[in-house]
Amino acid sequence: MPKAHILIIEDNRETRLAARFVLEDAGYTVAEAENASQAKTWLLQQRADLLLLDMNFELDTTSGEEGLQFLRWLRQQGLEVPVIGVTAWSNTELVVKAMQLGAGDFIEKPWNNRHLLQRLQQQLQLRQLSRQNRELAQRLESPPPQLIWQSEAMHQLMAQLQAVATTDANILLTGENGTGKSQLAHWLHLQSARAEQPFVAVNMGAIPDTLFESEMFGHRKGAFTDAREQRLGRFELARNGSLFLDEIAAVPAGQQAKLLRVLESGEFEMLGSSHTRRTDVRVISASNGDFSELIAAGEFRQDLYYRLNTLEFRVPALRERPEDIPPLATFFVQQHGRHYRKPELRLSPCALERLRSYAWPGNIRELSHMMERSVLLAATTTLTAGDLALPPSAPRDRGHLPMMTLADAELGLIRQALDACNGNKQKAADLLGITKSSLYRRLEKYALAD
Repeated sequence: MPKAHILIIEDNRETRLAARFVLEDAGYTVAEAENASQAKTWLLQQRADLLLLDMNFELDTTSGEEGLQFLRWLRQQGLEVPVIGVTAWSNTELVVKAMQLGAGDFIEKPWNNRHLLQRLQQQLQLRQLSRQNRELAQRLESPPPQLIWQSEAMHQLMAQLQAVATTDANILLTGENGTGKSQLAHWLHLQSARAEQPFVAVNMGAIPDTLFESEMFGHRKGAFTDAREQRLGRFELARNGSLFLDEIAAVPAGQQAKLLRVLESGEFEMLGSSHTRRTDVRVISASNGDFSELIAAGEFRQDLYYRLNTLEFRVPALRERPEDIPPLATFFVQQHGRHYRKPELRLSPCALERLRSYAWPGNIRELSHMMERSVLLAATTTLTAGDLALPPSAPRDRGHLPMMTLADAELGLIRQALDACNGNKQKAADLLGITKSSLYRRLEKYALAD
C-alpha cells in the first residue's frame, strides 16, 4: 500500500488517536488538525493525499455545517484533494450536500477499521485514476495546427495530401528537421474520417529501448519491477483514431519486428499478458532519415519501411520555398506578441527581406524561435533587420558552389557545422538537418569520430 499522506481533521483527541493508530499500521503517513482553522493553515503550507473530515466541531454536533463550510473553502482554494466525511449522526441531507461540495465518501462513527481502510484505498485509487485521465486528456487534446503557405511547392504538397487525407492509407512524411511534419500529420488526421477520434503523437526517438513495449503496447500491473498499475499503450490510446510516429527511423533494430507485426495484423499483447488485443489505427509516420542508407546499413527493416510508406511525401525545406518566409515570420511575431503582451509589433520591409535571404538550416522551428527572441528583446514596435541578430554567415549564397565531389562537399559541411557548434554533435546534426546517429555514421566514414 502506498505511503499516502492523510490529514485527520477531528476535535476529539481520542478519536484522532484511534484513527492515527489504524492508518499508521496500514502504512500511511498521518497528520492531525484539531479544527478547520488548523487544517486550513496546514493545507496552505503542505500537501495531503486525502482528508478524513469530521463534519461537526464545537458549534453543534448534528448539523454538519462546519464541515460544509470547510468543503466550500477547499473549493474556493482550488485544492483538489479527496475527502471522506465522518459523522456520528446518519443524515441523508448532510451526505447529499457534502457530496455536492466535493466529498467523495462518508463513514459513520464508530467505524469498522477494515471498512475505513477500504474506503480510504478506494478514494486514493480514484484520485490516481482522475490524475491519469487529466494527463491523458492533455496528451490527446492539442490545438489545431496552423498551416501557412503561399509557395508553389507547398501548394503542390497540400493538394496531394488533400487527395489522400480521407483514406486510411499509411502515410510517411520525410524532410529535414523543423519543416512542420508533425503539424501536417495532425492536419491529415483532422481531414480524415477519424477526426472525432484520438490523435496520439509519440516521439520514437525519445523512447528507451527497454521501455518500448510498455510505451507502445502497455503493460499489466506487476509486469516488471516498477509496474505498480496497469497502463495502456499508444496503440490502445489511439484506437479508432490516428497514431503519429515521429522520428520513426530511430526505432531500435530489435523492436522493429514488434512494430511491424502490429502494423500488419493490428494485433499485440500488453507486456505481462498473453491475451491478444486488436487495435484499429491510421498510422502516420515522419522522419528526416535517409531510408535507403539505413536499409543498406541494416539499421532499418525494408519490410517495415514498405508497411509505413504506402504513401510517401517529402516536405520541402524552408529555403526551398522562400515565398513562405514573410507570412510565416509575420504569423510568429503576432503569435509571440500576443503571448508576451506585445501585440503591436510589426516586421519592417528590410527585416522581411533579410529573413528571405537567410538559409534557415533549422527551418520553420528555427524561424519561430528567432521571432520569439526578437519579440522578447524588441525595444520599439517595429522590428528591423538589425533586431533579428542573424549570424554573419546566415545569408544564402545565391551564386554557384565550386565544383567538387559530393564526398568533399559533405565532409566540408560536417566540419563547418562542428566548428559552428563548438564540437557539439547534437547541435551540428540539427544544423545539418540529420539525426545524431546519421552524423556519427558520417564521422566514422570520414575518420572524424573521437
